[in-house]
Amino acid sequence: MVCLGNICRSPLAEGILQDKLDPVRFSVSSAGTGSWHVGNPPDPRSVDIAQKRGLDISRQRAQQFQGSFFNEYDLIYAMDQSNLSDLKSLAKTPEQLHKLSLLLDAVFPGEGVDVPDPYYGGASGFSEVYDLIDRACIAIAQKIDQKK
Repeated sequence: MVCLGNICRSPLAEGILQDKLDPVRFSVSSAGTGSWHVGNPPDPRSVDIAQKRGLDISRQRAQQFQGSFFNEYDLIYAMDQSNLSDLKSLAKTPEQLHKLSLLLDAVFPGEGVDVPDPYYGGASGFSEVYDLIDRACIAIAQKIDQKK
């Protein structure tokens, strides 16, 4: 799960998807394309909305996306077009490019819908973002379960 700073959207996506998958069989992580927040916990508003929905993401720490993640993960979801473009520029092979997609393509295939960045807004934006990410993670988890 990849967003810009790895403190708002992608930590939520990591927590939500991990909650929907068997943690013994699947590993979910998140990262940012930028390095500003490396080592920091998620934004308190992300932690708060996750906690209100029964998830604890407070122990996550921001990290910057590394090219080696292409080898570590089977699927890489970007929160928006800008992050997807940045990730595509890091991909070295067609196989790596094939691992990339927009998160909301899981519910809006081919429409190029971004998860809005709630950073500069209020708490209600985090609630809306949580709901969008949750919808996508439900679809992703169902798709993964079908591949068992």
